[in-house]
Amino acid sequence: MRQAWRWYGPHDNVSLDDVRQAGATEIVSALHAIPPGGEWTREAVAARKRIIEEGPAGRTPLKWTIVESIPVADEVKRFGKQAKAAIDVWTASMEAVAANGIKTICYNFMPVLDWTRTDLDWPLPNGAKALRFDEARLATYDIHILKRPGADQDYPPEVRERARKIFEGLGQTEADRLVANIGAGLPGTTSEPVDAAGMREKLAQYGKIDAAQLRRNLIEFLERIAPAAESLGVRLTLHPDDPPRPLLGLPRVASKAEDYQALFDAVPNPANGMCFCTGSLGASAANDLPAIARRFAARIYFAHLRAVKREPDGSFYEADHLDGDCDMIAVLRELLAEDRRRDSEWKIPFRPDHGHVMLDDLRKKTNPGYSAIGRLKGLAELRGAIRALESAA
Repeated sequence: MRQAWRWYGPHDNVSLDDVRQAGATEIVSALHAIPPGGEWTREAVAARKRIIEEGPAGRTPLKWTIVESIPVADEVKRFGKQAKAAIDVWTASMEAVAANGIKTICYNFMPVLDWTRTDLDWPLPNGAKALRFDEARLATYDIHILKRPGADQDYPPEVRERARKIFEGLGQTEADRLVANIGAGLPGTTSEPVDAAGMREKLAQYGKIDAAQLRRNLIEFLERIAPAAESLGVRLTLHPDDPPRPLLGLPRVASKAEDYQALFDAVPNPANGMCFCTGSLGASAANDLPAIARRFAARIYFAHLRAVKREPDGSFYEADHLDGDCDMIAVLRELLAEDRRRDSEWKIPFRPDHGHVMLDDLRKKTNPGYSAIGRLKGLAELRGAIRALESAA
């Protein structure tokens, strides 16, 4: 399997030399300065590629092999094939990427919110810090700050009670932080950050869109882009919803095996693939990760490897990469079995996803989930597990 690393570009506080020292050889990146719905040009992609691949003399070479992500415009999620202009822009960006020799593109189809956490620096017993999704804090935002109509019906009584108590003790600074966290101020997000007023407006635009309609819109998008991707030699990887369930009344359509099966049945084109994210899918106890990896092995073109520790009410936090509620060894066994069946060009790339803030990074400003040392630790653990499984095969 191919070891990769997410890099946010020249302003990332984790340098390309840090990536080299971590042992990864492939880069996962995107043109984050271009807003969702904007078109990527060949020249802009080429400029980023030069930065990554034309390193100082004598340095370990790196290669930009995966784009994560070309944002899917909101119009596509709301209107499907009717958003022809937006789909054309997305396709043009894909063509710019392919022209520069990058053949794997990750994307998501989460409406309004991208990956979501309520706490970005949750303290662990060892002094490190983790990302956390707290169901009661989400309910606090949803019921008491956002005041979404009908929100209280989406939470059980015990969660509503905890949310009430949290809100009563919430100061303005902490309330503002919660709004900012949930409003998508996270690294790599493919949706625009929004405050509470903006969130209400966005949610209203999706008021009549249920899961069936959102799925139809995604299928219509795939029907347009998958043939183009196949002709370019590009493989598309749909990232799972994070968390994998409806959020703030919004539907989600990439949360479980049946969701992906419906998409592969509707658009069987081989370019239509999956980003297998063990953290996103693993946040639901209903998802059997090794079984999903086995079922869709041939469609997995990219893997995000991390583990979360779930709690009974739906909360979870980011655990160490080999711990949490994910049987990572069983998952790796399935991925390695598929990897052995592939030719060298399409071996499965993976990256260590979401590391803890620890050691010297506790004294630095880091992107939430994307500090250097926590991910280095995760990659080292995964690399060791892979080496052991390969030796035993």
